[in-house]
Amino acid sequence: MVKQELIDRSPVRFFEKALNGGIKPGEIGVLASKKGVGKTSVLVQLGLDGLLQGKQVVHVSFDQHTSYTMSWYEDIFIEMSKKKKLEKAIDVKDDIIKNRTVLNFNQYSVSTTQIITTLTALSQGGIKTDYLIIDGLDFSKRTKADFESIKEYATKENVVVWYSYNTEGTDLKSILSDDFLPLFDAVVFFEPKADSTQLKILKVRNETPNNVNLKLDSKTLLIAEK
Repeated sequence: MVKQELIDRSPVRFFEKALNGGIKPGEIGVLASKKGVGKTSVLVQLGLDGLLQGKQVVHVSFDQHTSYTMSWYEDIFIEMSKKKKLEKAIDVKDDIIKNRTVLNFNQYSVSTTQIITTLTALSQGGIKTDYLIIDGLDFSKRTKADFESIKEYATKENVVVWYSYNTEGTDLKSILSDDFLPLFDAVVFFEPKADSTQLKILKVRNETPNNVNLKLDSKTLLIAEK
């Protein structure tokens, strides 16, 4: 079955291995780096993997138009399915994409409370979020209470949450403050290299990350082992 093959061969399997099985419902992860290094491509891979497994995915973007986000899903799906028969892969995409909701917010006028209210309204309307992806949020505009609210929501509703975060920091202490760090179950740093981007697992709960060397392929932007 094409869908199961796409799940089994998903680049997210490498990512999960490095994260000791991956982020679970109720947990929060963050992808951190300078702007333009490939975080959105990984968020989309995580979203597509959730969709392939029958999950409802809500993708919130703060710095990209909705149509641009949808284009990311199209492009990454094509790269993930190139080894499959294209016509069958397209059928799979059309089947899973109905479980994806893309939202675009202005982070200077939309509060965390409003985001959670929107997610609650979607759930009441039949779209229960399983994976919440938040791309492009300016962490400097949010407080500890904002992230506590998302953590509470994720725990209560059994939601997997992934953020992207533009930062000049390169280690845990420079990426997240002591107030914020305990609220995140995983922190992944993207380090640009000459021929690829290296993914460094800086935190996995209170566990030691698996010794897996991950990178982003410079051509496809898919997660791969080095």
